[in-house]
Amino acid sequence: MKSPRTAAFCFVLIVICSSETTLSVTTQPIVHPSILHDHGLAEEEPLRQRRAVAEGGPVEEEYTVDIEISLEDISFLESVKAHLNSLSLPIQGNSTDPGTDIVSMAVTTVCTPAGNDLLCSCEKGYVWPRERCLHSVTCQEHDSALSGHHCSCLKGLPPQGPFCQLPEAYITLKIRVRLNIGFQEDLKNTSSALYRSYKTDLERAFREGYKTLPGFRSAIVTQFTKGSVVVNYEVQLSSAPQPGSFHKANQQVTQNLNQTYKMDYNSFQGTPSNETKFTVIPEVIFEGDNVTLECESEIVSSNTSWYYEGRRLDMKDGGRFSIHTSVLNNMSLVSRLIIYNFTKRDAGEYRCKLTLDIFEFGDFRKLDVTPIRILAKEERKVVCDSNPISLNCCSENIANWSKIEWKQEGEIRILGNPETDLESSCSTYTLKADGTQCPSGSSGTTVTYTCEFVSPYGATGSKNIAVTFISVANLTITSDPISVSEGQRFSITCTSDVVNYDEVYWNTSAGIKIHPRFYTMEKYQDRAESVLTVQTSTREWNGTYHCIFRYKNSYSVATKDVTVHPLPLESDIMMDPLEASGLCTSSHQFKCCVEEEEGEEYFVTFHVDSLSFPAEKEVNGKQACYKYSLPANAPRWCPQHIDVFCHFTNAANSSVRSPPMKLTLLPGENITCRDPVIGIGEPGKIIQKLCQFSSVSRSPGQIIGGTITYRCVGSQWKEEKRGCISAPINGLLRLAKALIKSPSQDQKLPIYLRDLSVSSVKEEQDIRSSPGSLGAVISILDLLATVPTQVTSEMMRDILATINVILDKSTLNSWEKLRQQQNNQSSQFLHSVERFTKALQLGDHTPPFLFHPNVQMKSMVIKHGRPQVYQQKFVFTDSDLWGDVAIDECQLESLQPESSIVTVAFPTLKAILAKDAQKKTASNSLVMTTTVSHSISKPFRIAMTFKNSRRAGGTPQCVFWNFSLDNYAGGWDSSGCSVEDDGRGTRDRVFCKCNHLTSFSILMSPDSPDPGSLLKVLLDIISYIGLGFSIFSLAACLVVETMVWKSVTKNRTSYMRHICIVNIAFCLLIADVWFIVAGAIHDGYYPLNETACVAATFFIHFFYLSVFFWMLTLGLMLFYRLIFILHDASKSTQKALAFSLGYGCPLIISSITVGVTQPQEVYMRKNACWLNWEDTRALLAFAIPALMIVVVNVSITVVVITKILRPSIGDKPGKQEKSSLFQISKSIGVLTPLLGLTWGFGLATVIQGSNAVFHIIFTLLNAFQGLFILLFGCLWDQKVQEALLNKFSLSRWSSQHSKSTSLGSSTPVFSMSSPISRRFNNLFGKTGTYNVSTPETTSSSVENSSSAYSLLN
Repeated sequence: MKSPRTAAFCFVLIVICSSETTLSVTTQPIVHPSILHDHGLAEEEPLRQRRAVAEGGPVEEEYTVDIEISLEDISFLESVKAHLNSLSLPIQGNSTDPGTDIVSMAVTTVCTPAGNDLLCSCEKGYVWPRERCLHSVTCQEHDSALSGHHCSCLKGLPPQGPFCQLPEAYITLKIRVRLNIGFQEDLKNTSSALYRSYKTDLERAFREGYKTLPGFRSAIVTQFTKGSVVVNYEVQLSSAPQPGSFHKANQQVTQNLNQTYKMDYNSFQGTPSNETKFTVIPEVIFEGDNVTLECESEIVSSNTSWYYEGRRLDMKDGGRFSIHTSVLNNMSLVSRLIIYNFTKRDAGEYRCKLTLDIFEFGDFRKLDVTPIRILAKEERKVVCDSNPISLNCCSENIANWSKIEWKQEGEIRILGNPETDLESSCSTYTLKADGTQCPSGSSGTTVTYTCEFVSPYGATGSKNIAVTFISVANLTITSDPISVSEGQRFSITCTSDVVNYDEVYWNTSAGIKIHPRFYTMEKYQDRAESVLTVQTSTREWNGTYHCIFRYKNSYSVATKDVTVHPLPLESDIMMDPLEASGLCTSSHQFKCCVEEEEGEEYFVTFHVDSLSFPAEKEVNGKQACYKYSLPANAPRWCPQHIDVFCHFTNAANSSVRSPPMKLTLLPGENITCRDPVIGIGEPGKIIQKLCQFSSVSRSPGQIIGGTITYRCVGSQWKEEKRGCISAPINGLLRLAKALIKSPSQDQKLPIYLRDLSVSSVKEEQDIRSSPGSLGAVISILDLLATVPTQVTSEMMRDILATINVILDKSTLNSWEKLRQQQNNQSSQFLHSVERFTKALQLGDHTPPFLFHPNVQMKSMVIKHGRPQVYQQKFVFTDSDLWGDVAIDECQLESLQPESSIVTVAFPTLKAILAKDAQKKTASNSLVMTTTVSHSISKPFRIAMTFKNSRRAGGTPQCVFWNFSLDNYAGGWDSSGCSVEDDGRGTRDRVFCKCNHLTSFSILMSPDSPDPGSLLKVLLDIISYIGLGFSIFSLAACLVVETMVWKSVTKNRTSYMRHICIVNIAFCLLIADVWFIVAGAIHDGYYPLNETACVAATFFIHFFYLSVFFWMLTLGLMLFYRLIFILHDASKSTQKALAFSLGYGCPLIISSITVGVTQPQEVYMRKNACWLNWEDTRALLAFAIPALMIVVVNVSITVVVITKILRPSIGDKPGKQEKSSLFQISKSIGVLTPLLGLTWGFGLATVIQGSNAVFHIIFTLLNAFQGLFILLFGCLWDQKVQEALLNKFSLSRWSSQHSKSTSLGSSTPVFSMSSPISRRFNNLFGKTGTYNVSTPETTSSSVENSSSAYSLLN
């Protein structure tokens, strides 16, 4: 090949040609040169290689031709590359040589000038041949290849080639074989003679044996290891061996090796190597991808297998995967495992194995599934107002997504515009809905839009976005014109065809929101409706109103004009006189006055009976008065009562009538009191007159409020009660009444409160002396407390300034007079304060406390995540009072964040509030009210400490103000509060704990034991110890009765007596058990389980009543057996009557009690599981029957003792007296506990002021009543004792003694003619004959005498 001509650049093009021909002899290479002419440059094309030679028959020959091209313009090279890439290979031969095809064309070498040198580099994938690198000068600065290795750059183009070509590929096989000889340590030393000798001999044998392998290149020993001697060596081949070829070659190796080496033919073993190329597509696997695992090896083998988690995969395993194995270019083996729809259960280790003779090749990969995570806002609301709304979807996974698709599903179809950026893995779907796409009937419909990400390998991931389409509301409003007069009602109905909205409200034309109390909101299936209702319209409602439905930033508005014509309200009409007396022969003046604005005109008439008369108008400033003079009546109409009304009619022909002015016409005989302003009256006559029209002094033009009550005493009118309100306070009261009817009351309230505080300070002297002005301020606060939804710190400062004035000590006299007139004013005031504090919003700039001489406020805001304790202390030095409030951290954690806790303390309010219902002595102490802005869970525990201003003479009691007591007038209540020991041991303070929030204080009670006092503890100890003994004794009594039942119930009287004793013991036992249950489910403050507490109360009530009624049954039976001796009822009749009385009556009483009181939740006490007393007096359902039974049993006891004291015939006086005293003592000792006389001590404990001794005696006797029943009702019975002795075989003599005693008992025999007279006389022991010595008796008489004995014993 010629040297290249001088040129700027040159490159070499390799062309591979294929030709099919028939040759019979070995031929010389045939070269078909191609001459490429471009830009007048020369080309040369040498023959480089013949790839295939065949002998005989048609063969396919392949030629490789290198073409050198020189050129001036380097840009032409890129054009050539582009042209070559665009060719469609193979290219068919031309007509000259039709059998030759061009198979491949590629640029291999490019030479560029560098100074005087020409640097020739190989294109990617090509290298200079090894021999060329060894014998040519390389580009040292460009090529770092070492001598003897492939290089990529040479200085100058080799004149005869070869040029850059594909690198040669060799296959290296690692093999080991065992020599059955002993291992010597020199074999580890590569420089030892033994090592070299072994290596030389073995490599020679390997070469001789493996030279028959196609493409054999070399065989090299690499290492000797123990066991015996293991030879590790490598064999290099240029092509893959054929199956079975290595077995033959190994035989040749064994034969060629000296037998002294004792090579074991069966020990040839291929060593695993990294000759296998393992690829996974895709690298990141998503669930649902079709995953391809490819195993490529240069060792061509037909035995290829795949394994998953150690288990071989078989085609019969199913259609979820496929395996394909093929040979590429007869040079490499490729096996592909395709897994379709890859899931999490497919994750794990995959391994491919290729086996060939003694060789095993392969590799493995562990595959994991990556979940597709898509980010999107899952819910959106779209208003159909043509504004564009974008739905966004982005993938967290970095992947080459093939596409992102949007789909929708829903009742309506609204398409959008998708915009996808695959590089950022995000897509946006823009919706632009208008009213035609989502009509009003479909408003609120939800359509699901799905963004779906699709990977190139089949995986899909999606995210649903629920889009709710909201139609722009079409509003319809009341169509009729609204024209009303002041005081009348009107309403506006605003209807939307859209059900879904964020907010509905009403505005004035000035943009002021109307208070929510004036409108309602209702949702229906196909519409939403808001109704603005004004019950009492004022002139402030005159104007235009907007009904507004808002959804996000979309507003639908409807407007309505309202015309309000001026008309006085009935309460604003001032009348004179309110009531009066007059002479029939005199005329009488009536007057109605109102405040009129300029331009207001009313037509006013006065109505007397059915007649009407026009009025005369008189204007004084803003006040207009209308007068009418009633002429004198004829004397025949006297006396007479007349009602006079004034009617105001406005321009809209609406009218209002004043309350009646009452006139009593008198003849004049008894009139003693006369006054030109008040009028005339008879002695004792009481009339009321407005202060405005009385003789109360006032400045001209001022309007004062309130009334004065006069009484005719002697010949003069005496002022009995004055309730006048000063003009400034009266003006504020009128404004307050108008404010709560105003549409913009929220906006006016702060200014009004400021004016109220200023006026209160200015009118302080009048408030102190006038109950009317004081009551007006309280009424103002009560009215205003209903307005605010939020109270700011500035508003609260003004409220407390007003409160400080009306709670001053100098106003206590006015408070007392006010309480005499209206009982609930003080409670009403306290309730107003609590409502204000609950609405107080504490901000960052709100002062934590506000101090005044008569009121103090402290507060705190609950912050999220900040543990804190609420503890506030209040000190009033002028009143010498102090107190503190504490709420622990545990209680505060239950409150919502940003909740505010406010405590207000009053030093004088205790003296102002009415005394409690129990008439306890009110101690001089603080009243502290604590409120929380948000709702709280109950119980909510709070601790307070009060200064004890009365250290002696009473027991302190913690109380709260219960607004519902005394018919909602309010009163002190101790429910849920208790006095606790604070551990300091001092009596100058009272420590209280309560389980709720409201206004608290302390009371002093000299009678009732305090829950934490020694007396209360002593009573509890006695009760529970006695209950223990009682339950044990009653159980023992029942056991004893069971044991001796047959022995002691042989006659009818004894049988009924023991029936009563058993039921008394049983009922008292069950009652005591329920008493313990009640104590367990109530902690003294509130029931732990309200249903269980109701049940415990019912059963305690029922079984204690049953005890009483069985005691009554026992007493009546004793009375019956001793008095009505001749009457003998059957056993079944007596049992039926006894059980009806013992259980029927208690069941009726207890059932009626719970049925009447429990529906109103006033069945139980608040601090115990027992019958209520404070609210319903339900306790009387137990007390009255019990006390009546006690009275009856006492009467029976008197009769029985009388019968016992009656002397028997034949007894000596001395013995009779002695025996009588014994019988009296025994009867009292037995009958008193049995018949319930001990409950008589309960009378003393009910009476207020009872001594503690009565409490102790009553508790002792009742707690140990079970023990009394065991001793006196059971064990003291001589028959019981004898039966027990016989039962245990201790003695027999007592039974014989009992028989003789029974036969010798006195048996009464009566000889009276009349049964009625006999019974009457027997009742008082006047007549009757006892036959003591006669032994023969009837069965009836024996039974009667023995039963009486048994009963008394």
